[in-house]
Formats: sequence, C-alpha cells, structure tokens
Amino acid sequence: MADRLRGFHRGLKDTGYVEGENVTIVYRWAEGQNDRLAALAAELVRRQVSVIAAFGPAAFAAKAATTTIPIVFNVAEDPVRLGLVASLSRPGGNLTGFNFLSAEVAAKRLELLRELVPAAARIAALVNPADDTSETTVKDVEAAARAIGLQIQVVKASTSREINAAFATFVRERPDALFVGPGPFLSSRRVQLANLASHHSIPATYELRNYAEAGGLMSYGTDNTDAWRQIGVYAGRILKGAKPADLPVMQASKFELVINAQTARMLGLTVPPPLLARADEVIE
Repeated sequence: MADRLRGFHRGLKDTGYVEGENVTIVYRWAEGQNDRLAALAAELVRRQVSVIAAFGPAAFAAKAATTTIPIVFNVAEDPVRLGLVASLSRPGGNLTGFNFLSAEVAAKRLELLRELVPAAARIAALVNPADDTSETTVKDVEAAARAIGLQIQVVKASTSREINAAFATFVRERPDALFVGPGPFLSSRRVQLANLASHHSIPATYELRNYAEAGGLMSYGTDNTDAWRQIGVYAGRILKGAKPADLPVMQASKFELVINAQTARMLGLTVPPPLLARADEVIE
C-alpha cells in the first residue's frame, strides 16, 4: 500500500498539491470489509470533502452516497458496463477515473503462465465471491482459457480458512497451475497464498507485483503505482476546478511482468530466456 500512496501523492504533487502544505487528505480504509464502505463514504460526504478517491468496490459506495462531490475511481473492468459513467470519453455526472482492463490482463496472464509451464492443461482459478468483480473475472478467465485450449476449474474463497480449504482441494485434484483472481481480500492474503502454492508445488500467477515480492511465482498486471499517480493527477485537476464529467476515463497502458526466479527454482521450473528477457523485474 505504501508504494501506491506514494504514487497518489506524486500525482497530486504533479498538479501542485502537497499533503500538509496546501491540501489535507482524510484516509478511510475498509480493510477488505466491504460492508463498511457505505458508512465510510457517508462520513466523507458529511465532512464535505472536495473530492473522493475511491478504489475498487468503494466506487459504488461513493456513487451511492453523493451526486455532487467529485469522485475519482479505479476499477478492474469497464466502468460503463458497471454503471459508473455514461461513456469513457464523456463520463457525465460526478465520476471519472481509471480502468485496469481486467479481461485483457486475464488473457495475458494465462498466456504467460502457459509459456512458463507449457505442459499445463488444467488450471484452477481462485476467486473471492464477495468481490463485486468475481463474476466478471470468472467469465474473462473462462473465455481466455477456451481461446488457448485450457480447462478451468473455479474455486471460491472469501476467508483465510476457505483459502486453506481450496488448497486442500488442489492437493486432491492436482491442477497443473493456479490463477489467483484480483481483489483486495486475496491481495491481503498474498503471503498465505504464495506459501501454500510453494508448499504444494503449484505454479501460480497473480495480478500484482506484491505477490511475487511475497514469494509468488509470477505476476502480471497494471503498474499500480502509476495508476494511483494518475488518480492523484485527476484529483488535483478537480481541486483546480476541472469537472469529472469532462475528464475521460483513463485506460491502463503501463503493465509489468515480475518473475520470482527463486520460487521457480524451488518448483523445479526453468524460466524460458525469452520470458526472462520480457520481465520488468526478476527476483533472485
């Protein structure tokens, strides 16, 4: 989280705002408990903040709480389909933000996983059913898998205990590899996930670099620090008078591939040189 906040602060600074000097930031975290989001959003509205930066599911709570306070969101899928904005180029209303392009990322993650584990045919996909984007994630992964001839088994977990149960299932059924879905809960359990995958010798792919930093095999996804920087830029522009309705929704354009070479060796995998060459970072 610290690197993302640095990105957000950098974006604000790019527009002339520095926390503690000419702008005050009120932080509210749901800590993966989505049922708290409505109350947190309502509190920010009561405080009459100038702009709300809402990440993931918080965007829906913020939208429900106010039609007047500007909101800058980041979401994993098409915000038009989600009902957050009228269009990408002219959002309308009081919301704009950033789209992580999850469908495109899911397809690429599966391609990279197959490149690293070419014999893989059966892939387990772990998703959090409590996450608002879980159904879309499953559809995206299943479609991407069909396109390259992979079989997908969807397993769901929304608690630490359910993650342990999911890996007990993997031990019995022995999938060739694991695709871990996006979302704040699963990200918060990245050490548990990386340790279990390594312990049970299951090659796994993740969305964010912090998984690979925690011992996960490979991550591919949007550069989160850059995404949060852009959200900071939009928040700063709104503070200067821009209207969300006139700010086009940003689409992810900067992605990063991180490979944990030490974990690959532990799993008995040889990372193909072309894949190593494309990696933005190799953790030794």
